[in-house]
Amino acid sequence: MASEKEAVEAFEKIKAEIPGFIAASLVDLDSGMTLAVTSARPDFDLAAASAFNSEIVKQKVKTIEALGLKSNLEDILLTLSDQLHIIKMVGSGSFIYLAAERATSNLAIIRSSVTKHTAGLS
Repeated sequence: MASEKEAVEAFEKIKAEIPGFIAASLVDLDSGMTLAVTSARPDFDLAAASAFNSEIVKQKVKTIEALGLKSNLEDILLTLSDQLHIIKMVGSGSFIYLAAERATSNLAIIRSSVTKHTAGLS
């Protein structure tokens, strides 16, 4: 598992590449606790969002198992009217959660930047 410093450094690189970046966190899947955070908006409750998103990931993993699929969860995209939220698995016990403004962000750039800069965090 990556250190908090390594994760924050990766998030700062992502933040620089993504217009409309709101926040990002590295989250422990079991506890829902944030292991590292970077935010551009102090009003965005990243701890709460991370904890609730851990429940989404757990339910999706249960769904995959219930269906007997031989696949691993890679990422989840949540589109809101004004924001894009990406959940990207990092190993089997943690994930990256990222939020960005939909009007100024580009989904392809977000996915590319997150993949590029978080590859070493597992």
